[in-house]
Amino acid sequence: MNETIELSTRLRAIAAAQGKEPFDLLLTGGRIVDVATLELREADVGIVGAMIASVHPRGRFAGARDTHDLRGRVIAPGFIDAHVHFESSHMLPHHYACVVVPQGTTTIFCDPHELANVLGVAGARYAVEASRGLPLRFIVQASSCVPAAPGLEISGADFAAPEIRKLLSWPEIAGLAEVMDMRAVLEAQPRMVGILSEALASGKIIEGHARGLAGPALQAYMAAGISADHEITSGDDALEKLRAGMTVEIRGSHDYLLPDVVEAINSLPVIPTSLTVCTDDVFPDHLIEKGGVSDVLRRLIRYGLDPLQAIRCATINNAIRLRRDDLGMVAAGRRADLVVLADLTEIAVETVYVGGARVAASGRMLETPAARVAPPPSGTMKLGPLSADDFRLRVPGMTKGRAVLRTIKGARFNSWSEIEVAVADGFAVVPDSVSVMTVAHRHGRSDRKPQTAIIEGWDRWRGAYASSYSHDSHNLVAYGWDPAEMVLAANTVIGMGGGIAVVQGGCVIARIAYPVAGLLSDKSPAEVASEHRAVVEAAGKICTWQPPYRTFKALGGQSLACNPARTSPTRASPTVRPRKFATCSYGRIAGSE
Repeated sequence: MNETIELSTRLRAIAAAQGKEPFDLLLTGGRIVDVATLELREADVGIVGAMIASVHPRGRFAGARDTHDLRGRVIAPGFIDAHVHFESSHMLPHHYACVVVPQGTTTIFCDPHELANVLGVAGARYAVEASRGLPLRFIVQASSCVPAAPGLEISGADFAAPEIRKLLSWPEIAGLAEVMDMRAVLEAQPRMVGILSEALASGKIIEGHARGLAGPALQAYMAAGISADHEITSGDDALEKLRAGMTVEIRGSHDYLLPDVVEAINSLPVIPTSLTVCTDDVFPDHLIEKGGVSDVLRRLIRYGLDPLQAIRCATINNAIRLRRDDLGMVAAGRRADLVVLADLTEIAVETVYVGGARVAASGRMLETPAARVAPPPSGTMKLGPLSADDFRLRVPGMTKGRAVLRTIKGARFNSWSEIEVAVADGFAVVPDSVSVMTVAHRHGRSDRKPQTAIIEGWDRWRGAYASSYSHDSHNLVAYGWDPAEMVLAANTVIGMGGGIAVVQGGCVIARIAYPVAGLLSDKSPAEVASEHRAVVEAAGKICTWQPPYRTFKALGGQSLACNPARTSPTRASPTVRPRKFATCSYGRIAGSE
């Protein structure tokens, strides 16, 4: 739904566009990015109130209460992020706005499902209330996957049809967020049918998460009413989904895919308006140092996408997707959300206007927005101190001997494997060549003990890592080899009320506290970025990264229970086979066999 422009403002704009009244602001001497025709053309832009009143040849009008000379500069529409979880920045909403608005992002299509998985409906309400009055437009969605894989994991809440109906009734909620439980859609499971029915009845947008879906499965997923996907795995995947009629949201969080995606896009005779740009998840240090949407655009251009076409994907194409014909163009009648670029190819953002007011220049906000509401209460780490035995792999029915255990092989996108181990005192003796992952429920909704699995493909950890930020249920997750180091890392996170801790040599070498839902810091963006960078660097000392999968990002995604892979959710339970062979079945997830 478009934002209301008062009739008196429109009447002034009508008069100003004809030279009968002065503009409030006149931007002169620049060239505009015409995302309708993909032209870069000379024009002045006249603004009245929060809207563009006129885009006209240079020098046609001079009457204005204020004039900004933009000679040598390019004026583009404000960037729109088609799909983002701002919680990945670990910043409060007003801090997040302080970072991305100076980079040119003026609107985000936000799915607060990290907060929702911890706090339930209250998490979504906080996202709505905390974003009011900010220079960044938060268009909020109703999180569809709380949790992402029901039956396999336990988060802080459960959203079914009644909760989705309530959220979609709020005027601030513009759609149903990414539908991650693909198997539930394809099998028409009752809970998912209820959720989709509410979304369809609301007439609002339905976002998708169609990783790995192709052929009949993709068609069936779309037949459910889902019309967009950001989980693109290759250029061919992007083309199949575009040809199927999906909106494809190119995300920057998987850079290794972008060259192939750009090559595929450039092979088309016409690049469709259903191609958009998003960030999905961006950590705070990357966000500050390299950018969000602006960084994605720079990389797409570097990999061969035409600069005007790239900007088109991040502006008018996203506005069309969001059904917002008041956004996305430098055109009369649209809201005056504008980005001034010193260099088109480098997306060098110099100045940003929101609603006709200059709000940022030279990479900084001119006025720092303040928090409008208090963050949710702390106290979401609802578990007591753990013991070293919680991080050891118990083999039921055995005290000693040898057993074959099922393992999780690979980083992030993984598979089942098996390993033979010795058993002593009822616990597996973990070989030096592998490591261990433990997930402990932290939301106070289950009395299940922590679940531990052997993970292959990570080598042996030279310390331990623990975090309360683990997609998407955000239970406490820990990695390591030595139970004593793992329990130190985990109990440090519990003691902080949420966050991340890295242990090496029996000492905590880095930590960051997330007192807000175990997900967000209440510190300034610079402080959050600095502390997060220190944690990333410390984690690199105890685990050898192997991009593109074995990366710091994978530590938060290894527990994601909805992608086609195997993982260690909170509902896991080991089983024992005859002849002393034990298989730890940590749950088959949506999309797996």
